[in-house]
Amino acid sequence: MATHAVRTRHAGGRRRTRLDDHLPVDHRLNTVYRVGAGLIGAFLVAFGILGLIDHIGFFNTGGATAAGLNTNGALSVLSIVIGAVLLAGMVIGGNFASTLNMVLGVLFLLNGFLFLGLLDTGNNFLAFKIQNVFFSFIVGLLLMTFGMYGRVGSALPHDNPYWRARHPEPAPHEQPMLRAEGQERQGPPPDQVR
Repeated sequence: MATHAVRTRHAGGRRRTRLDDHLPVDHRLNTVYRVGAGLIGAFLVAFGILGLIDHIGFFNTGGATAAGLNTNGALSVLSIVIGAVLLAGMVIGGNFASTLNMVLGVLFLLNGFLFLGLLDTGNNFLAFKIQNVFFSFIVGLLLMTFGMYGRVGSALPHDNPYWRARHPEPAPHEQPMLRAEGQERQGPPPDQVR
């Protein structure tokens, strides 16, 4: 069963605007969003710290590695920042974590394509190698999977809160039960009353 956020008015009579008010909150799916953001965020923070420990130049493209991936100071700092954002998403949870996972997943995929084009050029300022590109694709797909889990798909169960948000009418298997309940409340038809 889905629970929805309680909407209250502030003292000034204005309501705080939230972009995800229309989305349901489901605690079972919330665990998936949090775990996905937390695992990938923790890895990115660890990778960034390992890169910074080696005192690599900020834009050095010499081939220093950390955790099997090529890195430099800029990539290490960027990894720590993105990892921290994912860890914050894990703490906040809910629809925020899901949306954050999806957005960062798309950005990781786009980043992979960008640096695939920049390999072996002078513009490769993050010192990407092919293993970094593969890593970016894999992390992007994982984040998107964690973010979309239970939110999209053609075979969502009818008790899924996201299915219910998109289909306010009763599910097909619930319609006969609702009709029967409605008839009980109305009582017998007037021609059957004696």
